[in-house]
Amino acid sequence: MKTVEGGVAAPKGFRASGVAAGIKPKSTKNDCALVVSDTASAVAGMFTTNVMKAPPVVWNEEVCAKGAARAVFINSGNANAATGERGFRDARATAEAVANKLRIPIGEACVCSTGVIGVPLPMDRILDGVTRCVESLSAKGHGDAARAIMTTDTVPKERAYEVALSSGVIRIGAMAKGSGMICPNMATMIAVITTDAAVDAPVLSNVLREAVAGSFNCISVDNDMSTSDTVLCFANGAAGLPAIAPGTPDFNTFKTALDSVCRELAKLLVKDGEGATKLVEITVSGTQTDAEAKTVARAIGLSQLCKTAFFGQDPNWGRIVCAAGYAGVPFEPGRVALWLEDVQLVSQGMPAACAEADAAAAMKRPEFRIRLEVGNGPGSAVFWASDLSYDYVKINADYRT
Repeated sequence: MKTVEGGVAAPKGFRASGVAAGIKPKSTKNDCALVVSDTASAVAGMFTTNVMKAPPVVWNEEVCAKGAARAVFINSGNANAATGERGFRDARATAEAVANKLRIPIGEACVCSTGVIGVPLPMDRILDGVTRCVESLSAKGHGDAARAIMTTDTVPKERAYEVALSSGVIRIGAMAKGSGMICPNMATMIAVITTDAAVDAPVLSNVLREAVAGSFNCISVDNDMSTSDTVLCFANGAAGLPAIAPGTPDFNTFKTALDSVCRELAKLLVKDGEGATKLVEITVSGTQTDAEAKTVARAIGLSQLCKTAFFGQDPNWGRIVCAAGYAGVPFEPGRVALWLEDVQLVSQGMPAACAEADAAAAMKRPEFRIRLEVGNGPGSAVFWASDLSYDYVKINADYRT
């Protein structure tokens, strides 16, 4: 797998754009994005499990259920969530405008919105954004699109890879946004993934579900889940290769590549978490199942006491083993072992002989690893978390004002 330039427009047959339509009053930043496949495309999606789903999420679920889509329009600055029947009308009107401009069926246009909850969309500006996004579509528009979907993000998040299959080369491109309200399952995030591989919609859906389970569902910035979380994956087959079938070497290669893309984007989201200064990788092993290991790792990653210790660069291992203990997974305390990077802090459930200053020094790095063993079972999992800093409170205390 080779890194290439181009983000979501790197695969053949995809174009993108991003414009400033003033969705938030007085804002001059890019806030409308469009990604389009020039040919028929399979689509798959994963969405928030929040009961308060935003109307665009409901619309996209219906589109993805049919398995085909050509475009996704995204606005930032307004989530179009908790907006009642008007929100559903506005989501449909946006999709209709996109479809009309691109001359595609309305059922092949996805729409996403991210930003403040409870405020109706300024449809005059949304429709203007649609028009100008269509006019600006380009194979070089990926950067403008990635910037347009940002909310409290400080940097755009893009990746693109070239992948060698047995019959030729395909590409996978992606962009994502997300900085706060990041908590499984699905974080406050929107991600668009494109590929010129030929993959049938049911196969694409299964592969995407597994990729999300090991990436976007394994991250935490805070303990909140959004109303708008969406991951969309488009596969248009423009590379001209045979369709990828399960059980083949090409399928395994494609799956590995998609997993990698999702993990890379997930880590970028955590690294750019609101007020974040640390990216912490938490590995748990020794449970009876992978699911149990994930539950323990998640408890550590969500613990506010652990996250504040990460920020303070305090190797307070007691908080980590405490969080593991209340995760609801049975294990023998006397089997617990804990490392921070290469420094072992706990052995057989008790303090290990170590220089705690070495662990504290490792925590000064912007990225560090924690490894916890709770037994000798076959289960294991990896989870990524940010720290919790003063700036997180500052950002969210006056988010709307």
